[in-house]
Amino acid sequence: MALFWAVLKRDLLLAFRRRSDLLNPLIFFLMVASLFPLGISPEPTFLAQLAPGVVWVGALLATLLSMDSLFRSDFDDGTLEQTLLSPQPLFLVVLAKVLAHWMMTGLPLTLMAPLLGVMLFLPAEGMWGLIVSLLLGTPTLSLVGAIGAALTVGLRKGGVLISLLVLPLYIPVLIFGSSAVQAAVTGLPLGGYLALLGAMLALGVVLAPLAIAAALRISVSG
Repeated sequence: MALFWAVLKRDLLLAFRRRSDLLNPLIFFLMVASLFPLGISPEPTFLAQLAPGVVWVGALLATLLSMDSLFRSDFDDGTLEQTLLSPQPLFLVVLAKVLAHWMMTGLPLTLMAPLLGVMLFLPAEGMWGLIVSLLLGTPTLSLVGAIGAALTVGLRKGGVLISLLVLPLYIPVLIFGSSAVQAAVTGLPLGGYLALLGAMLALGVVLAPLAIAAALRISVSG
């Protein structure tokens, strides 16, 4: 576990030094929620109905926006090759890097989501479902997106390719996350949706690091 915490601390320090990478997803998230009423309708009742989907789509796209930089700097300076050649378990290294990415992207997006919910007139009953669904769903987005980032790390312009690879895998998280918020708004039980999000997160924690490690070896060796 010393390796895990060392990698996590290193990635967090690097993220704070590159503050533009830290702020870009949050600014994008805010822009989506701010421009949506201007392009559709400022009617509070209409916005309240669409708020769960809008917030979740914004969080998904903001997470996707930051995925290309997950392994890019380590690949450019040779750190990634040294990591692959070291005898340390790559599973822990990858898991620590994904956790650092979520702490710098998914967690701030989750904390910012209630503000956007208020901007979109989301009823107070849906705030709890919004926060919990994002807490369960955004780590899954980071884990799945890291697979695409690992597969395209050797490409100079892999951002678009990442989107094509991982967007189909993001759809179940988007559906169950927005449905959980909608259920909370209407007073229906949301435990089933949260259980499905938790199951996808547990499955991602177990399987995604293995897939990411294999993708990194393929990308770097290729």
